[in-house]
Amino acid sequence: MTTVRINASDAVSVETAALIIGVHTTPEGPRPAPGGEGLDQALDGRLAAILTTMGFAGKPEEVAKIPTFGALPAPVAVVVGLGDAPEGDYDPETLRRAAGAAVRSLAGTASAALALPARTAAEAEAVALGGLLGAYGFTRYRTTGDRKEPVGELAVLSGAAGAEEAVARAATLADAVTLVRDLVNTPPSDLWPARFAEIVQETGGGTGLSVEVLDEVALKEDGYGGIVGVGQGSVNPPRLVRVAYSHPEATKKVAFVGKGITFDSGGLSLKPAASMDWMKSDMGGAGAVFGALVAIARLGLPVNAVGYLCLAENMPSGSAQRPSDVLRTYSGKTVEVLDTDAEGRLVLVDGIARAIQDEPDVIIDVATLTGAQIVALGWRTAGVMSNDDALREEVVRIAGEQGEGAWGMPLPAELRKGLDSAVADIANLQPERWGSMLAAGIFLREFVPEGVRWAHIDMAGPAFNKGEPHGYTPKGGTGAITRTLVAVAEHYAGNGASTRTV
Repeated sequence: MTTVRINASDAVSVETAALIIGVHTTPEGPRPAPGGEGLDQALDGRLAAILTTMGFAGKPEEVAKIPTFGALPAPVAVVVGLGDAPEGDYDPETLRRAAGAAVRSLAGTASAALALPARTAAEAEAVALGGLLGAYGFTRYRTTGDRKEPVGELAVLSGAAGAEEAVARAATLADAVTLVRDLVNTPPSDLWPARFAEIVQETGGGTGLSVEVLDEVALKEDGYGGIVGVGQGSVNPPRLVRVAYSHPEATKKVAFVGKGITFDSGGLSLKPAASMDWMKSDMGGAGAVFGALVAIARLGLPVNAVGYLCLAENMPSGSAQRPSDVLRTYSGKTVEVLDTDAEGRLVLVDGIARAIQDEPDVIIDVATLTGAQIVALGWRTAGVMSNDDALREEVVRIAGEQGEGAWGMPLPAELRKGLDSAVADIANLQPERWGSMLAAGIFLREFVPEGVRWAHIDMAGPAFNKGEPHGYTPKGGTGAITRTLVAVAEHYAGNGASTRTV
């Protein structure tokens, strides 16, 4: 596990295995950003000439390594591009991505010092968080080959007031995201619903969270027909996990509901093989909810928060639910199952119905719900839908402030008719492909009573990076939306005051 600390030393004197500085693009060539001037001085003002010779321009996240030839205690300097210099404060996401890209390039290195702009506590937090997230590596199952461990220790060079507390906060957030990434990356042979529930009990209990687990018997007895129906085809039975945090000074309550399909084969409506290998990530919503609750508790936010992890394994077998089955959900509404691969919404509506009983000020569900989200918005931007326009825009804004891409999407009234069923209250799928991300949101909205503020985040793409690493985002599980949920809780902890950027 990578650790981080504040160091008031400057770039010229800090003892470390690698020094990281930022560089801006200018018409005259690359120029060091605040914090990196010492390297240029140590190299007798030749940094720009060296970088220009190397073809380094300082574009965002561009990385180069240069030897210091004994001019500094650090034998290697890592230069990372920051693009054009800002007129005022640095954008936190620019610093996070730069720190992440630089630290990623140092896997296998014992230590690194980040001499990126950290003139304020907010800048120091952004640098620390980006560095910690960039240091992530999932090597649990590697026994041979490239098994480079992440950087062991990071030092953020800053003398800003409040920097110590800001960096400690960044470490808490990074720990939460790391927890989620590890869960998403764990193969389904080692993460089935009951095991996921055990991990929540083991981890949550040590952070002051209360944890309640409903097994398959309790789920059936209590009428959670959606979760039971999805999970009945697997030898690994489903679970519903309730995780709760309370604070004596809280005046608001938030509820988060996460889709937790530990593996999604599609059920009897079997997925193509090419679409199945990364379906271990289909529990990313539940992971994000759990990670957020852990961070909320460790930060001691003055808000009450409850999370529901709707856990099931969607498998084909002689006991699996069939297309044309009718499920009676926890809300009492009945659903005709037209496609067993539209299973995420079935478990979510049970979790949403249960969360309503907690009488929260807001309910947000998070799910890797539809391939249509990727078609519409790509791999890095989540879709946000809501029964309340102001809440939708609030969530989009908060996500953007955390550097987690999100875009507000409508719930067109005309799509509701496509969910009509001849035998039940509603069908789980519309017959046409068009607008299917929106239709899934409309399906969920049907289970939210009038007057309950609810938002839905479809993060099918952002939860799992199938491409190359970028910024502080690794290949595989990303931990997406975890920080957004923490920031939502922080927003309500301030009774609706504007959220802090993390």
